Amino acid sequence: MTTPRVGEHLASPSDRTCRPTLTSRPQIPQPAGSTSRPRRILMLSWEYPPVLVGGLGRHVHALSLALVAAGHEVTVVTRHAEGAPLEEYADGVRVVRAAEDPVTFPLATGSLLAWTMAFNHTLTRAALRAAESGGYDVVHAHDWLVAHTAMTLRDHLDVPLVSTIHATEAGRHQGWLPEEMNRTIHGVEHWLSNESGRVIVCSGYMRDEVTGLFGVPAGRVDVVPNGVEPHRWKAPVAAVAAARRRFAGDGPLVTFAGRLVYEKGVQHLLASLPRLRDRHPGLRAVIVGDGPYRGELEAEVHRLGLAGTVSLPGFLGGTDLPAVMAASDCFAVPSIYEPFGMVALEGAAAGAPLAVAATGGLAEIVEPGVTGMTFRPQDPDGLSEAVHALLSDTDRARMLARRARVMVHEQYGWAAIAQRTVDSYATAIAGSSSFTAAQAAQRMAHGRPASPAVGEGNLLAAAGLR
Repeated sequence: MTTPRVGEHLASPSDRTCRPTLTSRPQIPQPAGSTSRPRRILMLSWEYPPVLVGGLGRHVHALSLALVAAGHEVTVVTRHAEGAPLEEYADGVRVVRAAEDPVTFPLATGSLLAWTMAFNHTLTRAALRAAESGGYDVVHAHDWLVAHTAMTLRDHLDVPLVSTIHATEAGRHQGWLPEEMNRTIHGVEHWLSNESGRVIVCSGYMRDEVTGLFGVPAGRVDVVPNGVEPHRWKAPVAAVAAARRRFAGDGPLVTFAGRLVYEKGVQHLLASLPRLRDRHPGLRAVIVGDGPYRGELEAEVHRLGLAGTVSLPGFLGGTDLPAVMAASDCFAVPSIYEPFGMVALEGAAAGAPLAVAATGGLAEIVEPGVTGMTFRPQDPDGLSEAVHALLSDTDRARMLARRARVMVHEQYGWAAIAQRTVDSYATAIAGSSSFTAAQAAQRMAHGRPASPAVGEGNLLAAAGLR
């Protein structure tokens, strides 16, 4: 597993000793015409604004806002960042932030498991305090990093657990689990998936991965895609022009945006650029984002003689990212592993012509020759041809971009995604049974069932997923 990038500050000593004092909550009206019963939802996530590491935090934030807009009550329990309140209502969402204990563990690859266990201790305490305000209908956990807190709350509060598996450790490593840490994370994912009343995944590809890797019955897995707010990705004309001046030369502009990690495939985009530059004089490429793979990518830029062609500006905030997407002649998504492909929706919403790897959820989003161009993953030549097709026929590229933008508006709105999530909650609630004292005593005496042993070799191949 790659090292998570941490952009926020740790909690101060005073933050660690103060507890939230906010007890009142706003009355959220049920929207007119709504037929579903309002739910009280306890959401667990290791990232939530202002702590944003990857796409998971943005997903949880947007989903929480959409659930509140639909008349449900949402409490998100998450990490603390210096300067952020330990508890607040933000846009109708109750946010409870768990400050780190005074003795902290580094958030780095070598100590990730120790950090995660320490985080779950403080997260559990914060969540139990949050639950004192009244009964919740469901606990919704996002990924393995909150699994231990999720299990504790399910048993202590006697409510069903729904978990969203955003990605798997085996998937992130193309089927391999090279180290003990990777095998441990895989085991936690297996445990969380099988202990959840419903499992939510973002694509049909991820449904197959969860059922194949963890043995979860397909009938307990719900496919609920990620969403996008199209209006947030429409940049002002002046901002688009400024981005073009900043990043483009005399030729076309190719853009990538995402975390700089191996599985995002930026190395293959770089490998395609010498040929593209020969075919399109003046071509420039901008690699937006940051991450642990940045050093290797910078070295590759120099090795390929691309220093005058490629810029790596790091993260872009505000309207800068939508603007550079809209200014692009091609927005490339060369992922090796992509459970969904949220960034492709964002690029489409910004109006950029798409060239994406036909892998995972990306293959379900982009229809070749209709809403964008596709290519095989890890194929720089195929990537080059897909990008060339867009750069050499701008009329066709604009037509594909228009179709993709319409597709985003029609299929990936957050209101519909929130309703599908609520449907998963309802199914979990209807199928749940009380956690009895006898069950609790049995678990205390015998422990939980052990996860199946992790097999040797490539797990995706063994599950028939490669």
